Amino acid sequence: MRLGDFEVRTISGGNYWIDGGSMFGVVPRTVWTRYIAVDDKSRILQRTSCVLVRTGRENVLIDTGYGSKLTEKERSNFSSEPGEPLVESLAAAGLTVNDIDVVVLSHLHFDHAGGATRFDAAGRAVPTFPKATYVVQRHEWATANAEYPELRAAYHLPNFVPLKEAGQLRLIDGNVEIVPGLRAWVTGGHTEAHQSIVIESGGEGAIYLGDVCPTFRHLPSLWCIAYDLELLKLRRIKPEVLGTCADRGWWALCDHDPDHAAAKLRRDDKRDFAVVEALATLE
Repeated sequence: MRLGDFEVRTISGGNYWIDGGSMFGVVPRTVWTRYIAVDDKSRILQRTSCVLVRTGRENVLIDTGYGSKLTEKERSNFSSEPGEPLVESLAAAGLTVNDIDVVVLSHLHFDHAGGATRFDAAGRAVPTFPKATYVVQRHEWATANAEYPELRAAYHLPNFVPLKEAGQLRLIDGNVEIVPGLRAWVTGGHTEAHQSIVIESGGEGAIYLGDVCPTFRHLPSLWCIAYDLELLKLRRIKPEVLGTCADRGWWALCDHDPDHAAAKLRRDDKRDFAVVEALATLE
């Protein structure tokens, strides 16, 4: 997809299956199953539709999927793809790990930051992209490294600690420009410092939603994930983010939707927002 002067495309970080109830929180199963299919284990299919932005100056990758470091038990639980889906998807786009200049992480949960590192020949976790600067909100970094007992399952240190050890980490504070044309929008909600990414070029725009709205089934403001830390804040910020896309005619870029990576939205009286046009992938 061309977005002004930018080339924007989907880079898959791998598909996986996760408990449907966890993805819809307090929404009754009898309601959310009208919108998405479940398997015999009550799981739903989820993509990790990472986004590559080629600005003409740098190659920017937004999020990294779950990576290649999952244990055999985790792979079985999630029915995740083997190998290195992110690296393989980049190769299909004609890129190697050395071609990525900037990696922006919306937050540091395993399905967004797991691919940020990989195991080397000695079994050590090292940055997947050796020439890249990794961009993370400072507060998200502090929370992820605090090892709070209640969040220990959410943050896996090998996914991100090696970034600092390698000198490739850039911590930012708030809604700042990451590179010209890309800026952070700190939404909170899902995590305290979760950031969506605003992309603007040549009068056109898109917002990478991250987990503010993980799928296009989650368009209603009250439909949230069981893992959301700040439920009230998320329910307030989601319509602001989605409303920006709807009112400006921008693309909403979705990470986990099993069918579509991007959509144009309109405001809707019944479900707050509705999809006008959708794309399976960005190419």
